[in-house]
Amino acid sequence: MTTGEVATYLRLRERTIYEMVARQTIPFTRATGKILFPRRLIDAWLEAQTELPDAGIAPAPPIYAGSNDPLLEWALRQSGSGLAVLARGSAQGLDDLAAGRAVMSGLHLVDPQSGAWNIAAVRAHLPGSRHVLIHWARRTQGLLLAPGNPQGVTGLADAVARGLRFALRSEGAGSQRLLEVLLAREGLSHADLVTAGQAADTHADLAALIETGQADCGLGLQAAAGALDFLPLMSDESFDLVMTRRAYFDPPIQKLLAFARTDTFATRATHLGGYDLRDLGAVVWNG
Repeated sequence: MTTGEVATYLRLRERTIYEMVARQTIPFTRATGKILFPRRLIDAWLEAQTELPDAGIAPAPPIYAGSNDPLLEWALRQSGSGLAVLARGSAQGLDDLAAGRAVMSGLHLVDPQSGAWNIAAVRAHLPGSRHVLIHWARRTQGLLLAPGNPQGVTGLADAVARGLRFALRSEGAGSQRLLEVLLAREGLSHADLVTAGQAADTHADLAALIETGQADCGLGLQAAAGALDFLPLMSDESFDLVMTRRAYFDPPIQKLLAFARTDTFATRATHLGGYDLRDLGAVVWNG
């Protein structure tokens, strides 16, 4: 919808809509160079702002949505949180949370302008005062390459120049958006890549494409490298968890955070590699 159309839809003045865009309190996009408002996100945003009584309303299903993270998904099982996993990418996870299809979402979305992680995305998808952003880990992302790096790749620009086949993640995945940011820093774009096959749903799927020779490289987590070669490109990616303030205090999330303070959890993180857990549990943003 255009600014005029969304103003009519919400029964507000256009000036009010522009003010909300400036404050990033309403979902919008500039993908075409103009300010536009996806109808689906506006409807999800309206639902998220609805004040509901405590009784008689079905709660969100016990689901973790959002980005795929090997350590988190293992911890969700081992902690007895009771949360099922629906990892469909950072952006989709925010939509699922806004629409009441999940109680918690994980994300790692960088703002290309500021370089800050996650807060701008949360504000755009979940405006209002109901949600809180909790830090999970700083992670190392880089190029996954065939064992031994047989082509002697030295960096992202070198891999592109050699015409290596890149395994990609889905469009809404944080790793795919990070790849686009890293390419831009090298003066490159998605159009410069030679891509391989269908997009991978998880870091493990991306690694498997390289292991089986269907791709030569791809951007992924150090934790997912396994026997593959790994060339670090970013060591301070921030992976965070978002939920309503009420859900934060409920047993599923408290069980997860309690388990994340155990020696068993720390051992697993060390084994996987590429995790900095010093600020795990810290409040990053409180809506």
